[in-house]
Amino acid sequence: MQQTTQEGRRRRRAFTPAFKAEVVGLCRKGDRSMAQVARDLDLTETSVRRWVEQSEIDAGHRPGMTSGEQNELAELRRENRLLREDLGIMRRAAAFFARETR
Repeated sequence: MQQTTQEGRRRRRAFTPAFKAEVVGLCRKGDRSMAQVARDLDLTETSVRRWVEQSEIDAGHRPGMTSGEQNELAELRRENRLLREDLGIMRRAAAFFARETR
């Protein structure tokens, strides 16, 4: 049974890489369609399809950004955001001290 929010939408769930790999394996096995695997495991077909496509990218069978590259990009974006925040603080501090010394 799927859990829903008050608006009737599914709640966001997190899945381990091992579970995703198992689902991808079931889809590749070929005895069931992606839609059937999704229904059997109470998943959305879109999620299952995305996991299969990402595994093909990671294996080099399809062009795109690998999981490792996506993780690196996310980390670099986080670091960039923090550095921009630090820079803003430093600029405000420099302006404050410049006014104090006059």
